[in-house]
Amino acid sequence: MSSSVPAPVDDALVGSAPRGALRARLSVSLVFAIMGTTLGSWSARTPEVRHSVGLSDTAWGVANTASTAGDLVSLGIVTVLIGRVSVRRLTLAGAVLMLVNAPLMASATTTVALVAGLATWGFAANLLSTPMNAQAVEVERRYGRPLMSTFHACFSFGVLGGGLLGTGAASLDVAPSAQLAVSSVLLGTLLLVSGGWLPDGAKAPPREGRFGDRVRHRFTPQLLLMGGVGFLTSFVEGTTNQWSALYTADYLGAGGAVAAATYTAFAVAAATARTAGDRVIDRFGHRRFLRMSSLTAMLGAVIIVAWPHPAAALAGFAVLGLGVACVLPSLYGIAGRQPGLTAGEGVSVVNMGQWPGFLLAAPVIGVFADLTNLRIALGILVLSTLCVVLLAGRITVAADSPGTEKGTEKATEKATEKATEKGDGNHLPDH
Repeated sequence: MSSSVPAPVDDALVGSAPRGALRARLSVSLVFAIMGTTLGSWSARTPEVRHSVGLSDTAWGVANTASTAGDLVSLGIVTVLIGRVSVRRLTLAGAVLMLVNAPLMASATTTVALVAGLATWGFAANLLSTPMNAQAVEVERRYGRPLMSTFHACFSFGVLGGGLLGTGAASLDVAPSAQLAVSSVLLGTLLLVSGGWLPDGAKAPPREGRFGDRVRHRFTPQLLLMGGVGFLTSFVEGTTNQWSALYTADYLGAGGAVAAATYTAFAVAAATARTAGDRVIDRFGHRRFLRMSSLTAMLGAVIIVAWPHPAAALAGFAVLGLGVACVLPSLYGIAGRQPGLTAGEGVSVVNMGQWPGFLLAAPVIGVFADLTNLRIALGILVLSTLCVVLLAGRITVAADSPGTEKGTEKATEKATEKATEKGDGNHLPDH
């Protein structure tokens, strides 16, 4: 499946990276693509699954809250285990569970089976999210330059590819369960081949005190700040996912085709931004990049609200996608390099902070839309992005992080030393 091996890992500098670093990068890219492809394939086939189960709009919405329950359970488990258990094991467990569950969930014909599948999906997705982002931080360390946005581009293109596969399979009358079974087998085979290449982060150093105190040790002011920015970013993304098409179709009266194009414009813009985000961070640094991104996102939000026209909505959500796409990946990269914490511990705090934002976006906008109208309710996007602009300047980036001069020099020197010891002449590229 072409969507399972994403193009963003193919850059001009890969060829000069040590083989171990390249293998780690490819394996982590695959894991991001697995999550995206599975999500995209499932999303494209949900109308048929809903018809098979026979649920009304209300019942379908209620059933989907099961994934939130699964999210919450795995969020707690990962918070306990991260830093104590191998991140490679957590990643493999989450990826395998996701691949096994997908065709079973798609074959549901009863409400009980559907709810069980959705709860398992939520559990697997959150079980996978923190460790795979921690592994992305480890790959960044090995390369000595930002790569997090590229990994998230693999997820984005996986979603787009999975959606196209689902659309094609539906047009050929292939059952959702059969399509997802084939996808799972192919992706699982690639995971079997490359699973051993996944990097394994360091375990947390022994700390005195009760376990609860050791967990609270992670919640530093900086990580809480990043968790807050993550919440706002996820709220913006969740609002777009749930309301962009409805705003264009219903409030602006543009029809279904333009409504679908509006969300697609956001998704394509976000995926495109993620392919270039790392290079921009490498040039300008994380803090300046976060300000630039959030200002771009705010501009998109202003366009959407200020000009109630389908063309403005299309352009506005595209600009919003360009701005918001790399904020969370950048936060994960910074959080994974906090002093005194493992990458997984830092990432887990940001992940915990951003998670409610996506969940609350749909009902909060819905309530404000009922009280006023949808256009005014979407003004919350402007306020959210403005808050991100103001908070981004308070985020502190570790001096040895990729995207800083010291970080690039340190990683390059370390790689050169390793290459010299091995006598193979291979080393990381200078920047």
